[in-house]
Amino acid sequence: MVPFWKEAMEMVLDVEPDEDSSKIPDVSIVEASAELLYGLVHQRYILTRAGLQAMVDKYENALFGVCPRVYCMGCNVVPSGRSDLPGLDTVKLFCPNCNDIYAPPSSRFQGVDGAFFGTTFAHLFFQSYRELAPAPFYKPSSSPGSSMSPGRSPHSGSGSSSSRPSPFINPNPHGGQKRPAGHLYQPRIYGFKVSERAKTGPRMQWLRVRPESPDELDMVDWRGRWIDDDEYDEEEDIDEDDRLMEDFDAETIEDDEEEEEEEEEEEEEGGSRRHLIRGEQYADSPRPPTPIHLPSSARTSPTS
Repeated sequence: MVPFWKEAMEMVLDVEPDEDSSKIPDVSIVEASAELLYGLVHQRYILTRAGLQAMVDKYENALFGVCPRVYCMGCNVVPSGRSDLPGLDTVKLFCPNCNDIYAPPSSRFQGVDGAFFGTTFAHLFFQSYRELAPAPFYKPSSSPGSSMSPGRSPHSGSGSSSSRPSPFINPNPHGGQKRPAGHLYQPRIYGFKVSERAKTGPRMQWLRVRPESPDELDMVDWRGRWIDDDEYDEEEDIDEDDRLMEDFDAETIEDDEEEEEEEEEEEEEGGSRRHLIRGEQYADSPRPPTPIHLPSSARTSPTS
């Protein structure tokens, strides 16, 4: 994957090159290989404990920027890649509030390969440091003017002490410890909401909807289905031992049927061959002489 790997490693480690390295026609080739090698090593380093801790400080200082979505209220983002192989795509920014990725606005990051961060780091980062991720539930405030206050942008002006929200405490140990920004944009025409059934209406808004309380998270099973649903006891409340073995792979079923048909054809061909061989054996074997029936006059003795 990395051409001139040995020479690139020597350049990264700042080691004096060997005599054989002088045979390389162009040093720029080694420099490009050293950059690629350093980026792939960086992808693995940020997955270690020391690498994750180093990225925490950068995340809290918002060195990677904030989410461009308005209703994320300036939530800090982390770099993420869409592929672990170099040369396929540039780095993107992952927002833990809306769980989406965006192109970096700065030209400084638009030339960085996404494989230098990989597809694992962003999600492993928030799995390791849950207190940095927003809570999975969100309840809209009753006052209309305070909907923007829970996750105010750091660039906005500071308000009075009475308007500041109370410190957020998450009772669910499996969720984040930050107050989420769960407000959704609602398109309107002359003040009326645009229906989801309209041709230009909102689509897939339920993907950003959060439960209002931690209790709602306990109302679904591990499949994400409501436990209190009327059809839950009839269809889903079945012991695993009582279920029949199901094969959901249609290709394996077709392969098994083809193998059975081939075996049957081979057995039929083998039986016909046996009959032919037996017939040939009977044809080639010598037959006993047929008795000759002489007339009654020939049976008399010649001396008679």
